[in-house]
Amino acid sequence: MARSPESTDSRAMGTVAMRWHGDSLELLDQRLLPAEEHWITVEGAAGVAQCIRDMVVRGAPAIGISAAYGVALAARHAGSGEWQAEIRQAMDELAESRPTAVNLFWALQRMGKVFEACTTPAEAVRHLADEAVKIHDEDLSANLTMAEHALSVMAPASPISVLTHCNTGALATGGYGTALGVIRHLHEKSLLGRVFADETRPWLQGSRLTAWELARDGIPVTLNADGAAASILAGGEVKWVVVGADRITANGDVANKIGTYSLAVLAKHHDVRFMVVAPSSTVDMSLESGGDIPIEEREGTEVREIRGIPLAPAGVDVHNPVFDVTPAKLIDAIVTEKGVVLNPDPVRMRGLFC
Repeated sequence: MARSPESTDSRAMGTVAMRWHGDSLELLDQRLLPAEEHWITVEGAAGVAQCIRDMVVRGAPAIGISAAYGVALAARHAGSGEWQAEIRQAMDELAESRPTAVNLFWALQRMGKVFEACTTPAEAVRHLADEAVKIHDEDLSANLTMAEHALSVMAPASPISVLTHCNTGALATGGYGTALGVIRHLHEKSLLGRVFADETRPWLQGSRLTAWELARDGIPVTLNADGAAASILAGGEVKWVVVGADRITANGDVANKIGTYSLAVLAKHHDVRFMVVAPSSTVDMSLESGGDIPIEEREGTEVREIRGIPLAPAGVDVHNPVFDVTPAKLIDAIVTEKGVVLNPDPVRMRGLFC
């Protein structure tokens, strides 16, 4: 059986975003951070799907892991008669919770293969729980491996400063982090000067989550408004922009949090290198390019107000895509646990992922 994530070294995990108890899943409500650390206990797949939709849990890897645990919970609560139909219905509901992050569908497909091999409800309970824990554990291991790969590409001889966008740390993954895991690893090797963290409108994951997570772990961080990124890069201190991904296509285009594309353009203009760090489960070789990625658009209230406080005229039209697509030609390196693709294009992507 895969080891439980709770048994993994706490230093490597960073801040824990979820706790699996076998018969329930606890999720740290990331909507309330940093003001309040509140845990939500869910005991069924519908509750997990709702938490994913409502962004209680967010970050592509963490969404996939949570969905896997949701399937395991569905097995526990399925009746003895129509248990297979009930689990399939739960997986369908989980699949509908968010459209862009491919890790969600990857995790559900993996759980589905295990489920189809089960012949009794008891087998489903046992094997699906084991597989969910395995997915969680493998994500943490992948993050640690990606951090090593990234440092081999950066090869800093002395401390460097980086800029990041959104949150890609332990809160968004099974532990440690993707892009933030690289930053964490730089810090552990005494090779980090400073992290500049975009606030990341409209959900402010950079200010609420990244700055909180880094400060909590004693990593030097400076928070900046998204609009300040250009002037920071122009200053010459930042050597790399390091971000995560929610989906990477066969040609190396990358969907990530809205604002990533503009950062890549700015980095190219200022001769700052641009790195994407994500597990191989984020790579979707079935999609030819970023134009094929479904981009989630959320309601306008997320832009017009913050926690009920109006920031704009009531009812004004809002354009609120959650993600944008960064073309491969703006990316210097895509880092996964399987290896690194430098200057990604279809040939180089197939070389690593096919």
